[in-house]
Amino acid sequence: MNRVSPTERIRAEIDELFSSERDLAEVLEEVGRVTSRLVMQTAIEAEVTEFLGRERYVRGERAREGSRNGYAPVTVKTTAGPVTLERPKLRGTDETFASRLFGKGVTKTNALESLVIASYVRGLSTRDIEQTLADALGEEAALSRSTVSRICQAIKDEFEAWKKRSLEEVELEYLYVDASNFRYHQGARSEPVLCAWGLTADGKPVFLALQATSAESHDAVTDFLRDLTTRGLRAPLLVITDGAPGLISAIEQVFDQSLRQRCLVHRARNVIAKVSRDDQTKVKADFWSVFDDITARPGDEAIAEARARARAFADKWGGSYPSATACVTDDLDSLTTHLRFPSDHWMRIRHTNLVERTFGEAKRRTKVIDRLPGESSCLSLVWAVLDRASRAWRGVSRPLPTSGCCSRCVISCSIPTTSRRR
Repeated sequence: MNRVSPTERIRAEIDELFSSERDLAEVLEEVGRVTSRLVMQTAIEAEVTEFLGRERYVRGERAREGSRNGYAPVTVKTTAGPVTLERPKLRGTDETFASRLFGKGVTKTNALESLVIASYVRGLSTRDIEQTLADALGEEAALSRSTVSRICQAIKDEFEAWKKRSLEEVELEYLYVDASNFRYHQGARSEPVLCAWGLTADGKPVFLALQATSAESHDAVTDFLRDLTTRGLRAPLLVITDGAPGLISAIEQVFDQSLRQRCLVHRARNVIAKVSRDDQTKVKADFWSVFDDITARPGDEAIAEARARARAFADKWGGSYPSATACVTDDLDSLTTHLRFPSDHWMRIRHTNLVERTFGEAKRRTKVIDRLPGESSCLSLVWAVLDRASRAWRGVSRPLPTSGCCSRCVISCSIPTTSRRR
């Protein structure tokens, strides 16, 4: 083990996690923490290689006197929690080695987050990364081009492994699919990045997939969803999306037995857009009153209560704003599907806001530049933000009921076949 570098041991630890029989959501959460160690360990080992001018165990002509002399543990506090690294020790050098990334005695840093953002938003620019680290750690912090390359390659490798992993062990009940647009070609329009995440049968959140595409078309989304099923994902009980036609048609083709919930937040925006400014606040409040605080039992009774409220909404606003009213009444089946599920889950499964907010984090980091430097940089940035954010996502406190039969039967056995694709 003494001849195996800390970086190689961390990579082996990641491989062991992916091959374990633990719950996949727990594995991915642990892999996220281990990856943080891998990135920072790679950086500090790259600095030693640059300082000595040679890799481990390389003999022959030396660029500098001295040799490696084992490692000493050091704990660095990051925004993701404390991370323990193996700090290289040197002997026989003609100059004292000091890490330019961590300095002497540095125990707190946001360097990981800074590196991820600067590396991919700004196209792996060494100068920008050096400036970012200087802002975070002081002017003495600087990284060589080789160190930057090693760090970014480590992040790319982890992203490639993540997007190809098996999903056979994911017992998914709720699937969320959404997209956000980013501009990463000179002079071109913004293009969508598709994202899928879900809640498992035991109520835990899991980040599933990310893919760039030229349009939110039927064929593009179908390819995205087929990749999930090819990697072993079973059909979910409920799919939550916005109203994009290509997205809806692809879901109905790939997951034809799954129920579909239309995002209420997106629908509310559609309604408000068809109302004059003076009445928007009132109409918005009345829209949410259709779905909030339903007191009936989940299932047909709850849906009947929502339908009665929708009729009251139409009676009140139908004369003044028929188009806004139609947004509610014409697609009411897909707006009320969530009411068939446990009431504890209603607030979590009636919209795609969680990913919307996280996409907003990615856009906040890109607004300072006109465009991203390419698809690879865009995906790596969005993945880094979503992967880090997904570790703090909340699931649901009470899983679906399983008494008497499976959770799918509990919810769906009483639903007419004609309702399943709405």
